[in-house]
Amino acid sequence: MDKSLQIVITGASGFVAKNLRKFLSEKNVQLISISRKNFKSFKNETKIISKNYDQKSILPKIKNSDAIIHLIGIGKESVKTDYESINVQLTQKIVNLSKKAKIKKFVYTSGLGVSDVTSIGYFISKLKAEKSVIDSKLNYTIFRPSYIVGKDDLFTKYLKKSIKKNKIVIPGSGEFSIQPIYIEDVTKLIFQSIIDKKFNNKTLDLVGPEIISFEKYIQLFIQNKKIKLHHIDIEDAYHLAINDSKFDYGVDDLNILVGNFVGDHKKLRNLSQMNFKSVKELLKTGALL
Repeated sequence: MDKSLQIVITGASGFVAKNLRKFLSEKNVQLISISRKNFKSFKNETKIISKNYDQKSILPKIKNSDAIIHLIGIGKESVKTDYESINVQLTQKIVNLSKKAKIKKFVYTSGLGVSDVTSIGYFISKLKAEKSVIDSKLNYTIFRPSYIVGKDDLFTKYLKKSIKKNKIVIPGSGEFSIQPIYIEDVTKLIFQSIIDKKFNNKTLDLVGPEIISFEKYIQLFIQNKKIKLHHIDIEDAYHLAINDSKFDYGVDDLNILVGNFVGDHKKLRNLSQMNFKSVKELLKTGALL
C-alpha cells in the first residue's frame, strides 16, 4: 500500500468496532473513530466524542477519507430508543455526512434475514437503512451478519454471566439454525471490502462456514460443565420478552432465532478467497471463554 488509508468508524466503542479498530491500527491505517461515549484509543487514531453525530464538528475532520464503516445499530427497542431513529434516521444522517465529506467508500453492517418481504420490525429498519446507502450512489459494501462471535460479544457475555449463575435459558426446542462467524474473519473481510474492488456495490451475507443449532452452540461453549440448560416454552418466552425488559431475550431476538436464518457462505468465500475459522473448533478449544 503506497499511501496510508484514512478510515472513519462510527459506533467506535462497540464490540465489532473495538476489534476492527485494533486490527486496522496494526495495519497502520489512519483512524477517525466516533462514539457517543468515551473510549480508549489505539495508535494512529483520532478520537471524536459526539452525542448526536453533529455535522459541524465532524465534517471538517473526516473530509476526503478513503472509507467510512458504519457500525451503529440497535437490535432491541425500548421507550428511549427505537429502530426508526437509530437504524434508519441515523444511518441516513451518516450517509449525508459521507457525501458532503466526499468519502470514497461506505461499508454498512445490516442483518442476516433482511429482505423486501420481511415483516419483522428490526429487519424492516435495516432494509430502509440499506436502501439509503444504495440510493446515495456512494460506492458501498453492505454486510448482513449472522452472530459475530469473539471473547467479548454480547452473546458470549450473556453465556459467561449465565454460567456463573449455573443456568442458561433456551427458548423453545433450541434447534434453531445459526451460522456464526468469528470476529477476526469479520475484521479481515471489512478491510478487504475497502481495498478490493471486487466488493464494490455488493450486498453479502456475513456468515461462517458452519450451520449449527442454537443449543448445540451453547453445549460446545460450556465445554461439558454441569450447567443447567433451562428450556422455556416459546410462547412463554415471547410473553416474557413482551412484558419484561429484563428478560434474557427481546422479541426480535426470538424472531431471529425462530426464523432460522442462514446465508450464502460459499459466495463470501469465493469472493474473498479467505480461509475461515471453524467456530465449532474455537468453541471446543475454549478460545471464546
